[in-house]
Amino acid sequence: MRAVARGARSAVAAVRRKLGAGELGSLPVVLVLAVVWITFQCLNQNFLSPRNLSNLSVDIVGTGLIAVGIVFVLLLGQLDLSVGSISGLAAAVFAVLNVNNGVPEWLALVVAVLVGTVAGTVQGYSIARTRVPAFVVTLAGLLTWNGLMLSVLGDSGTVNLDEDGLVARLTSYYFTHDAVAYGLAAVAAGMVFLVSDRDRRRRRALGMPHRSLRGILVRTAGLAVLAFAVAYLLNRFQGLPLALLIFLVLVAALDVVLRRTHYGRQVYALGGSIEASRRASIDVTWVQTAVLATSGTMAALGGLFLASRITSVSQASGSGVLLVNAIAAAVIGGTSLFGGRGTTWSAVLGMLVIQSIASGMAITDTPPALQFVITGGVLFAAVVIDSLSRRSQEAHGRA
Repeated sequence: MRAVARGARSAVAAVRRKLGAGELGSLPVVLVLAVVWITFQCLNQNFLSPRNLSNLSVDIVGTGLIAVGIVFVLLLGQLDLSVGSISGLAAAVFAVLNVNNGVPEWLALVVAVLVGTVAGTVQGYSIARTRVPAFVVTLAGLLTWNGLMLSVLGDSGTVNLDEDGLVARLTSYYFTHDAVAYGLAAVAAGMVFLVSDRDRRRRRALGMPHRSLRGILVRTAGLAVLAFAVAYLLNRFQGLPLALLIFLVLVAALDVVLRRTHYGRQVYALGGSIEASRRASIDVTWVQTAVLATSGTMAALGGLFLASRITSVSQASGSGVLLVNAIAAAVIGGTSLFGGRGTTWSAVLGMLVIQSIASGMAITDTPPALQFVITGGVLFAAVVIDSLSRRSQEAHGRA
């Protein structure tokens, strides 16, 4: 108990130092999420029910995947406006190939994802070679890919998916055995401890600042409690959703890519300064192309999950507030608009905030217009906090 208390005091001291230096991390969005959940739970006791939380965990996946791709682009200090159209195009390609032309689902799914990858690659290469701002190129892409989607769908306009098919089951299948959710929670906590302890040992061997073992244990214990609580709630309804499992695995894998690989370090470096990266012999063209290709791939995957949720694809796919929600999720979650700061988990937290507001509005019969007002206010607050945090970091020589 003494060791735990010392670890907790050490963690609190570290948080205070980071706050003083403007390194807020995910603390603001966690506080906002807590306020949203408490408010809607007070308004309706069913908000935090296992059923609603399970539905919420599936609803965040489609747009959340697109937001994860947006994080990569924001890390460069750029913006991808075409992700909504790419998601709709990928879903349309899948539906037409599978439903209208009888192509096997697995093959149609692969082709649909590759369409997103190719679209992102074309845009990324164009940005890198012409040095035209990304928002201009991707704005042109938004119109181009949307036009292609309408052409692919043709006169029918809407294609209904097989409700028992592979894509439809992405969001309708649940692992009903309790051991699956609890096992995933245990594996997640164990992996966090192993990775953190390995990083601690490596840093200590190099004489670099590192977390204490007690701090890592306290952090892992907190994560384990949260993970098992989520697993318990999911098991009280239908079990672990397949969509949520795929989402978390992809987010974790891309987080490793960003923070543990040479490519990821190059992405962060470009977000800090493109000119400095060029002088450091970083292949800027390749990195920018790869980032936009990643964004296009994630947009395609997100489009397939969104189509799975409603088991259909129409001319409205990829339109509406999808693009706004994806960008807002990344920014609200803590990814900096100035580039160089953020993680894939930022998109998860931001998407939880946005979808929680939408879910709370639905079960409390609040006018939909108010949802946009609240989401816009949260987004504005996130941008202001990001700007103030950057100023504080500059004052402390950390930006």
